[in-house]
Amino acid sequence: MKHLNQTDELNNRITLLKQKQELQFDLLRAQFYLTYESLKPINLIKNTWKEVMSAPNLKEDLLGSLIGLGTGFLSKKILFGATHNPIKALLGTVLQFGVSNIVSKNSSSIKSFGENMLHRLFSKKPIQGVNN
Repeated sequence: MKHLNQTDELNNRITLLKQKQELQFDLLRAQFYLTYESLKPINLIKNTWKEVMSAPNLKEDLLGSLIGLGTGFLSKKILFGATHNPIKALLGTVLQFGVSNIVSKNSSSIKSFGENMLHRLFSKKPIQGVNN
């Protein structure tokens, strides 16, 4: 077996390093392309939408928040209407915030209570005491 002299060994190492550099450059180029594609605005929106829609309980939380906001708004309009008095307007805003906060935090229990009441109101009850 022939021993490689130092020049041949150095040339082999240089060749290996060049191959390693080319491979790393190709990997860097591929990563740059992926990053570039993921930072496009349409892809950012698509990815965010997918993450939001795949989140568990998001639909329930969103529905509870929307119900809370609607309830707060309605309670302000019912109790204070379109007032020009700044104190009443401030109290209406505080009431709206409070009702919205309470309803959105307790939306699941309010929903179950409402379903129970609707079931009781619209269920058919047998008529008692009538002989056929």
